[in-house]
Amino acid sequence: MNRTGRLYALVEELRAAAPRPVTVAALAARFEVSTRTVQRDLQALMESGVPVRATPGRGGGWTIDPAMTLPPIHLTADEAWALTAALAAASPGAPYAGAARTAYQKIAAAMTGPASAAAQELAARIVALPSRSHSAVRAAVRTAVEQALANTLALRLTYVDAAGRESDRVVEPAGLLTAGDHWYLVAWCRTRRAGRGFRLDRITAAAPTGDPARPHDLAELLVGSAGAGAVRPAALAALAEGRVNS
Repeated sequence: MNRTGRLYALVEELRAAAPRPVTVAALAARFEVSTRTVQRDLQALMESGVPVRATPGRGGGWTIDPAMTLPPIHLTADEAWALTAALAAASPGAPYAGAARTAYQKIAAAMTGPASAAAQELAARIVALPSRSHSAVRAAVRTAVEQALANTLALRLTYVDAAGRESDRVVEPAGLLTAGDHWYLVAWCRTRRAGRGFRLDRITAAAPTGDPARPHDLAELLVGSAGAGAVRPAALAALAEGRVNS
């Protein structure tokens, strides 16, 4: 995460906890940076006019003015439950898991009335056993895949197949496939000159090349593969149609 993204995320982290203070150590652990970096970021937020402040003493930390809120979002209790359950189902190793968490924090901070109470109630009643497959996805790999997809860049990766054979590839990402407990990057492989699916937890290293990737049709790359019958999740249909029609 670059500094600009981290500054926004810090605000959301403090907003989600408000009015409770959050320690610098906790923020540093959350964003995997040093406490000195967090201190500098918080100081920068203060200087830019964001209403963050330090609370000294035992039990103290950093807080944000509770009045700095988002406009209310009017959800039904069922909708709040659906969002809570969806977030619970998102593994920490899944693509965009960090962004999903902060997005939900924004929505939760803006919920009012019965929806807010419903989300809190359900959140306290959901537990999960960690998924070995998702937890094995390296954070650096996940970030590289996200960046390559977002910026339409070719990706250089090291991949270990089911037989344990390692290979280096340069691929042009087309999209993501989720199946069972696994996530796959579907891409055009420049090395094999064909469409391929790469299981994220088998990618041992990845980095965007800076070289633009050509556009590829996701469905065409899946033809003839085990993922040929994949369909767009119903919950994403409206978003995808909006993008196509915009």
